[in-house]
Amino acid sequence: MTATTYIRLEKLRFRAFHGVMEQERRVGGDYELTLRIGYPWQAAMESDDVGDTLDYSAVYAAVVREMVLPSRLLEHVAGRIANRLLATFPHITSVDLWLTKLCPPMGADSDGAGVELHLINDKTD
Repeated sequence: MTATTYIRLEKLRFRAFHGVMEQERRVGGDYELTLRIGYPWQAAMESDDVGDTLDYSAVYAAVVREMVLPSRLLEHVAGRIANRLLATFPHITSVDLWLTKLCPPMGADSDGAGVELHLINDKTD
């Protein structure tokens, strides 16, 4: 059987200090992150062993390490998160990432502004 398999973490919420404006980096803002990570977890379907899949808590810990580092641009944060995930978990085949700044300072009534990133790991075995 051939399958495309993903691990998903939905709407992770963070208080972080990203933004172009000094005030954003000083007082912080609320962010939401969703990940869809390509990962070969077919063996876990048979084994029922966490060692055969991608540990959600380890992924979350890697994301937290990047979200706590202030950046001016969400693009920079998204790139750092994706790069850390690929470096930490070499069997990842792809990363789809949606990072949203809730209540961005742009004078609009909205659910947020953000970035979307799709990376393919061409270095997987």
